[in-house]
Amino acid sequence: MDQQTEVSAAEAADNPLLEEWVGPFGVPAFDRIRPDHFSEAFARAFTAHTAEVASIAGNTAAPSFANTVAALEASGEALTRTSDVFNLLAGAHTNDAILAIERELAPLKAKHWDAILMDAALFGRIDGLHQMRERLALSAEERRVLERYHLRFVRAGAALDAATKARLADINARLATLGTIFSQNVLADEQAYALLLDGEEDLAGLPDFVRAAARGAAEERGHAGKHVITLSRSSVEPFLQFSARRDLRERVFRAWIARGAGGGATDNKAIIAEIITLRTERARLLGYESFAQYRLDDSMAKTSEAVRSLLDQVWAPALRRALADRDALQALLQTEGKNFTLAPWDWRYYAEKLRKLRCDVDEAAIKPYLELGQIIEAAFYAANRLFGLIFEPRHDVPIWHADVRVWEVRDQTGRHRGVFFGDYFARASKHSAAWMTTLRDQEKLRGDIRPLVVNVMNFSKASAGEPTLLSFEDARTLFHEFGHALHGLLSDVTYPLIAGTSVLRDWSELPSQLYEHWLERPEILRRFARHYRTSEPIPEDQLRRLIAARTFNQGQATVEYVASALVDLELHLQPATDAAFDIGGFEEAALARIGMPAEIVMRHRPGHFQHIFAGSGYAAGYYSYLWSEVLDSDAFAAFEEAGDIFDPDTAKKLHDYVYAAGGSRDPAELYTAFRGRLPTPDKLLKRRGLADGSAPA
Repeated sequence: MDQQTEVSAAEAADNPLLEEWVGPFGVPAFDRIRPDHFSEAFARAFTAHTAEVASIAGNTAAPSFANTVAALEASGEALTRTSDVFNLLAGAHTNDAILAIERELAPLKAKHWDAILMDAALFGRIDGLHQMRERLALSAEERRVLERYHLRFVRAGAALDAATKARLADINARLATLGTIFSQNVLADEQAYALLLDGEEDLAGLPDFVRAAARGAAEERGHAGKHVITLSRSSVEPFLQFSARRDLRERVFRAWIARGAGGGATDNKAIIAEIITLRTERARLLGYESFAQYRLDDSMAKTSEAVRSLLDQVWAPALRRALADRDALQALLQTEGKNFTLAPWDWRYYAEKLRKLRCDVDEAAIKPYLELGQIIEAAFYAANRLFGLIFEPRHDVPIWHADVRVWEVRDQTGRHRGVFFGDYFARASKHSAAWMTTLRDQEKLRGDIRPLVVNVMNFSKASAGEPTLLSFEDARTLFHEFGHALHGLLSDVTYPLIAGTSVLRDWSELPSQLYEHWLERPEILRRFARHYRTSEPIPEDQLRRLIAARTFNQGQATVEYVASALVDLELHLQPATDAAFDIGGFEEAALARIGMPAEIVMRHRPGHFQHIFAGSGYAAGYYSYLWSEVLDSDAFAAFEEAGDIFDPDTAKKLHDYVYAAGGSRDPAELYTAFRGRLPTPDKLLKRRGLADGSAPA
């Protein structure tokens, strides 16, 4: 993909990526976009952006915010929109052609951005403005944008000598390639695996909703009349929870945790070694002792000591609770006459039985009340009560897959606020996990630009004519990602750099995790947890037991998460590694040091830990979920203290200082403006049932 490739007029005329999108809301013409369109679109976009930036850097006029920073913000429109479309398809509906383009494109994008961020003339203009920022008549938002641009250039190496810049560029290009290969290897392992369940014996213990989802997965893979378990979390976890076949649970579990680490062409161990080595070198070239120090320097936490302190505060009580639960599970299986030692593939199966005994809560009895459409409506209802948003279904908007749903978002005055897309079901063409992304970000620099926001999930789709029923954890995931979506939809800033979710990583999970709280409230569940057949609301005693059981198994859930965060931190504190680095040995030693129970496995083992290796978004930053949970536990308490989970005054402050503010101010300032102070971990521990004196659920 040569950036200098010339595209003929005829080719351009037939390429929807090179056209103005004139359909509803300016949504891309997905019905006309083909993989072969991307190479020419990127070639043109790279060339156009390079020319725009060269004009800014070479401007003979004295640097000003308008002719330098604002001009940079307005540049690269074609590249941004082409990238947004490609990134969505590469994650949510990929194929061999897109995978090939993704591999080719990764180093080109890295080189393109390095050329900009290391441009001496351009940095000279930005640095000059930064030095005189106190004397410039800038608004608070403009000053924040200038400061973030300056920091971005410095952290990219703009102030370094030419030889160091060249080495950094080589490292970045290689890291981009490695991250792409890592992600594609995990996808290949997931696509290659399917456990075919043949006959009633293989289905033993599985309730109807698990069977229905497995039947749908089988139909998608050409096994009509059969049942298939895939490596999607929404397929694996219910199977582990209910299957009476211990041998099959073990097979599925081992395949699940071995993604990206099974040997052969898709094994990621050598890739991890090279990624860690290059990240460490990059950090040192930029003046940091480790990649973790580099990453955390631009975060709320600031230091690895602060991160470790939080993780340690949570690890100790979580481990105690997990060990107590392990002993209870072992005793339970022995009362059933079993003589084996509890293993990781047994945990969810016996935990479901223990939950039924302790809490009188049965997942199979709860799930009929958590139909996907109802949970979507619950998320919309809370957004309406809190922020006045109205979601109107649209069926005239282009989509990338037939399963995608679309809503126009308006406020109570009828003003258009954006478009929301929900892509909810797992499929072979989609990467696993759940995420929020955008096809267009909010901004005011080039007019009142409203966002196109996307939620991508991986729920198991039921067979035709059957409802999709969610576990409570699935419903929580939907609310979580919708919280991210609201962060994008409610964004109200001028500059794209700080719009929506473009914030510090350990602040970014606050809007999403905070939104989960509303799902757990009886005010929501009484209204929307209705039986999919009868529409009857969930019985009050069942609702009470469900809410009371919220902290059940939090020891195991917290341990598997915190272990992943600690291993991530330790990996990126390494002073030096090389090609011989043994990630398996490192993982084993790191877990031994913290006393990881043998019956629990990290939530994300290194071979498929895409948060930290498929790109670097959460590298040395997986702790961010817990950091944000300190914030969200305290933030929701503001509504509880007001006596109304939809208290208008509290909701207004939440809107202004969290959801609408983007990255316009330092996160600590924003939180203090909302809450009046910064939080402590106390409410987090209480919420997870890990505070001193908390009784196990």
